[in-house]
Amino acid sequence: MLSLISVLIGAVALLLAIPAFVPLFGWVNWLIIPIALLGALVGQFARGKGARNFCFVVVAICAFRLWIGGGLF
Repeated sequence: MLSLISVLIGAVALLLAIPAFVPLFGWVNWLIIPIALLGALVGQFARGKGARNFCFVVVAICAFRLWIGGGLF
C-alpha cells in the first residue's frame, strides 16, 4: 500500500514537472522536489524499492532542470 502511495505522489510530482520545463517556469522545480522527496520517504517504508527509486528519478530530473537553468530559470 505504501508503494502505491509513493508512486502516486511521484506521478503527481512528475506531472507538475512537465510545465516546469517551459522557460521561465524553472522555479517551480523548487516546489516539486520536496513533493517527490516526500514520495521517496513514503517509499522507504514500502516493501519494494521501485517506488522510492521512481521518486528519486523525479528529483534527479527536476534538479537537472534547475542546474541547467541556473537555479531559477
